[in-house]
This record gives sequence, C-alpha cells and structure tokens, in this order.
Amino acid sequence: MAGTGEAAVVRAGIYHDSVALMRVSKALAELPGMEVALVAMATELNLAMARDLGFSTPPAGPSDLLVALRGRDVALAERELDRLLADLSSSRGASTYGASSYGTSSYGTSSYGTSSYGGDGEVPPPRTTHSAAGRARESAGVVLVSVPGEHVLPEALDAVEAGLDVMIFSDGVPVRQEVLLKRLAAERGVLVMGPDCGTAVIAGVGLGFANVLRPGPVGVVAASGTGAQQVTSLLDLAGTGVSHVLGVGGRDLSAEVGGLSAVRALRLLDEDPATELIVLVSKPPDPQVARALQDVVETLRTPVVPALPGHGDLTDAAERALRALGRPVPAWPSWPAPARPAPGSRVVRGLYAGGTLCAEAAAIAGGPPRGEGPQDGPSAGRGEFTDFGDDAYTRGRPHPMIDPALRLEALARVRPGDVALLDVVLGHGSDPDPAASLAPALARCPASAVVVALVGTEGDPQGLHRQAAAFRDAGASVFVSNAQAARYARDLR
Repeated sequence: MAGTGEAAVVRAGIYHDSVALMRVSKALAELPGMEVALVAMATELNLAMARDLGFSTPPAGPSDLLVALRGRDVALAERELDRLLADLSSSRGASTYGASSYGTSSYGTSSYGTSSYGGDGEVPPPRTTHSAAGRARESAGVVLVSVPGEHVLPEALDAVEAGLDVMIFSDGVPVRQEVLLKRLAAERGVLVMGPDCGTAVIAGVGLGFANVLRPGPVGVVAASGTGAQQVTSLLDLAGTGVSHVLGVGGRDLSAEVGGLSAVRALRLLDEDPATELIVLVSKPPDPQVARALQDVVETLRTPVVPALPGHGDLTDAAERALRALGRPVPAWPSWPAPARPAPGSRVVRGLYAGGTLCAEAAAIAGGPPRGEGPQDGPSAGRGEFTDFGDDAYTRGRPHPMIDPALRLEALARVRPGDVALLDVVLGHGSDPDPAASLAPALARCPASAVVVALVGTEGDPQGLHRQAAAFRDAGASVFVSNAQAARYARDLR
C-alpha cells in the first residue's frame, strides 16, 4: 500500500462481522486527515460502494476483507487497521468466521454453557457452521449467524438441522428464505431469531445490540430491537429484571411470515419457570397475524402484556408489566433544560437511530416517520421525523447507533426556532461514548431546544448517568422514556 494518498486492497479469507467492521471503519475515519475509511466484507454492494467513492478495486469475493483508505497519512491508517484487526482476532479466539456458537444449556436456566471452541490453539477452529454445530451440540444451544444476507441460508440451515436455535443478525435475507427457515425450525422444535435480529438476551447474555440487564421474571418476545431495549431498560431502572429477550426479526409478524418465530418464542417463555410475565414488542403487525397471535396468547399459562401500536406506547407497556407483577411504577428519571427563546412556531425535527422509537415519537409529537432516504425542507405538519437506521441510510455504512456522522450533519441543519428530538441507545454494540461526539453538536445546534431520549441502564458500559450529565451540560433536556421525551418536545412547539 502507498504511504500517502489512497489505497484499496483485499485481504483474502479474513472474516469479521459487520458490527465489528463498522467500529473499525469509524475508528479509522477519526484519524487525523482521513477522508474515507471503508473496511468491510467484499460483497458486491461494498465493492460497488468503493468504486462509487473513486477506488479501483481488485478482484474479491464475499469471504474476503475489503480495505479502502483515502487521506493524508494512509500508512498510519494501515498500522492502526492492523492493530484493530489483531484485537478483533484475539477477542474472538482463533475464529475468523461469521457463524459462531454460543453456549446455553436451556432457556429455563441462568447458566451459560462453555464455548464449543477456544483460542488455545489445541483444536483447530471449525471452518463451517456444520462442523461448529457438530462440536457445540452438547454444550451450546444458540448459533449466531452474521454473514452477508445472500449467504445466510446454508449457514442457518446447518444450525437448524443440527437442532440448535439460531440468531440471524444479518439483513438482506429474502423473505421466502426466512419462511423456509422458520417452517423447518418449527418442525425441528428450534427457534430462528431474525433475520435482521439486532437484539437478544439469552439467560443474561446479550447478543448484538444489548443492554446490561439484571436477571428477573420478565421474558420478552421482540419483533423490534430498539423497542425491546426501551421496555427492558425501563424495567431494569424500576428494579425489575429480565429472564430472556427473544428477538424474532422485524418481518416476523408480517403477512408473509405469519408470526412463525413469535409463536415459538411465546411457547418457549411460557415453559420457562423463570419467566412470570411475557411482553410482546413489535412494529405494526399484520392484523390477521395479530389475531392469530392473540389466539395463541389465550392458550398460555403465563400472562402476556402487548407492546404493540394501538396498545399504548412503550413506556406504558413497561408500566403495565410492573403493575401486573404487583411492583411500583417509579417516576422515570429526566433532566429538563430551559428552552432557548425562539420567535414564531416551531417544528419538531426527529433525528432517530431506532425505527420503532422514531415511529413512536412521530405518533406522539406529530408527523409520520420518514425512512425512505434523506429528505430536507419544512414539514407540512408540526413534526418531521427521520429514521437514520433505515436501510436507505445504512447500506454500506455503519448503523447510527455506532456512527453518528449523518445525525451530526442533520443537527447542524436544524432551523433556528425548531425543536430537535433524538434517541441515544446505550449498551453493548453501540457507540462506546456517544456523548463525546453528540454533546458538542447538541451545544452548537441552532434549535430553540434539544431533547434526548436516552435508552439504557445503570449497568451499561457507557454509563447512563455520565451520558445524561454530558447531554444536560450541552443544554439538552434528557429523558429515559422516549414517549416522555416526545411529549416534552411536542409541548415546546
């Protein structure tokens, strides 16, 4: 590679999951003088994106690592890349493959089994999901698949055929393949979480984007990752813990998929002696699927609290769950700030990372969520909401829960007099210190007021109260309830 200028190379046979590579790209992009830093698997989409950025890409396949760098000191970026990749490899043991086995003996216990392979070098790491599942069958219960969407089916089939539950972090999986996998899983008596399952907690261990939650009696079936994070974070702040969070993927309650995984997850939690109450979280379900799920719910011994559109907001669902358990509902922490004076009417500008949180805020503060790509200009209503986690924004770039770049640009464009409303989601997988970049941008934002919905727990590595203090010091009003944040922003108009 050249020492300065730009370079695009392929490292053959190296695989890391997309979240890890998003973090690597973000770290390199923050180096002094870096203009472009793209580190991703060499899928057709990523190769095309590199070419669109002006790079000449060498021949590569989806099992190769693509590195495209442009800036003042590419040599420095290369050295930092080598260090970051070495850290990733050491943290994962010897494996460089995207389908990994996580040990959990059953849904009904809080113990977590041992990994099917380690990094001591005594046993060569498995090279396929099939071989990994064969080793893991006695000690593990869940296989995590994080490979490009077009390659998910054979990996997930190996896991299901081995009798193991599977969490599919990947998106871009055709819906017909999702249906095939979930029907086969139903026949084999296992659970498919996903595709596009970003959040799960199995016996206290978080997978994907996950908050640090105390153990407790509430099980969650979630067709919405950030929706589940909001509900479980509030429960945790109220002193009530979680047994499991079983993500089923955002399409599971669609007419095409028919709630196949949601039904399996409900029955699993109903059989779990540690689960006393189930919360069902979803984006708007297909009406017929919702009715079929209600029929299933009526057969369960465990009570179910719906957290669905039309059943109140997510905060209301957490409060209903607490009351059902006979536990007090606390006053949710908030740190309001004085609004900046502004003439004339105000529009709420929602700049969100979580799709369900965005939809909830839009329903409360006015104006539909917008997720079809970048849009500018005044709203016809009193609110304008953008879901920066939508596929239109995340193709070829890190999710906004990891990389704030797009929201930083949007904050600078908020019109004077408007109200800026955004979510910040803490936990493993998310930005390790979101306030470091967002708080200065909030302080500079020309809005008359800035409101932050801070989703997280006191155990999260970012530090809930430290993040809240940083945002409050920047002049933002901070709420742990997204619904309360949206109402506050609405009332400032």
